[in-house]
Amino acid sequence: EVIREGELEKRSDSLFQLWKKKLVVLTKDSLSLFPDGHKRAKGKELGFGSILKVDCVERTGKYIYFTIVTKDRKEIDFRCPDQSCWNASITMALIDFQNKR
Repeated sequence: EVIREGELEKRSDSLFQLWKKKLVVLTKDSLSLFPDGHKRAKGKELGFGSILKVDCVERTGKYIYFTIVTKDRKEIDFRCPDQSCWNASITMALIDFQNKR
């Protein structure tokens, strides 16, 4: 059951920390990231069971920046256009997941 689908930018773990566009699919249990905007490619799934919180939300003129913190303390940085409110959608789905546990 897809709650939301669209584009989000993720900061790479590489030395240059470039922002890369990902196709993102949010469900009631997870956030899946697909490279190059194609669901055909192998996606990376972040299950809500492994996510601690959505943190560090900052708004600039054009973007909202936020960090997903996993239970093993890994931080994954994202940004989205100011009006898209992806951070709120992910936070609400995470809270729903945690409340059902």
